[in-house]
Amino acid sequence: MITLCGFPISNYYNKVKLVLLEKNIPFTEEAVPTKSKDEAVLAASPLGKIPFIRTPQGALCESQVIVDYLEAQWPTPALVPADAFAAAKVRELATYIDLHLELVARELYGQAFFGGTVDEAVKIRVKQQLEKNIAGFKRLASFSPYVAGDSFTLADCSAWVSLPLVAMASKSVLGEDLLAAAGLDWKSYAKRVGERPSAVRVAADRKNAQRPPG
Repeated sequence: MITLCGFPISNYYNKVKLVLLEKNIPFTEEAVPTKSKDEAVLAASPLGKIPFIRTPQGALCESQVIVDYLEAQWPTPALVPADAFAAAKVRELATYIDLHLELVARELYGQAFFGGTVDEAVKIRVKQQLEKNIAGFKRLASFSPYVAGDSFTLADCSAWVSLPLVAMASKSVLGEDLLAAAGLDWKSYAKRVGERPSAVRVAADRKNAQRPPG
C-alpha cells in the first residue's frame, strides 16, 4: 500500500495524488507539514519537503520522481505514451512547468496568498523571467485539448495544479495574469481537466483542507 505524505493544499502533493487516482492505485494519506524536523520525516525526505510517499520497499521524495515510479510500477492506464520520444516530451513539459513556471512564480506566493510583501526588485525580476518562460512554454504546449496533445498525461498532472497558481499570483502581485496576457486560455483548460473524477476529488479535498477548524 502506498502512503502519500504531505497536505492537500500543496500543488505538488496534488500532482502525485492525481496520478494515484487516475491509475486507481490504492493509497492512504498521512498529514505531514512542510519543513518538518521529525526524524521519521527526514529519513524519508531529507529536506523535510512534501510530498513524499512510503512504499513497501521504502520512501521516495520529489514529485516527478514519485510519479515516474508510479508510472513504471503501474503502467496501466498509461499516463505517458508508449513511444520513448513522445514519453520524453510529456516529461519535458512536466519538468518545464515545475521548474520554469511554478518555481519562478512561487516567489510571489507570500504576497499573493499569505499576506506578505514582495520587494519591488523581486517583482520586476520575476515578471521578466515569467514572460520569457511563458513564451517558451507556448512553444512546447499544445492544449489540443490537453497540454501535451489529445490525451491526458503526466504533464497535465503538473499543469492543472500549477498553472492556476502562476496566473493568480501574477495577477495579484504584478497586476496582470501573465498566462492570459500571453494568449493562453488556461481557464478553459483547467475547467476541462477539473471535470475528471480524479480532479473533482483533489479539488474537494483541497477545499476541505482550507476550511478553518470548528
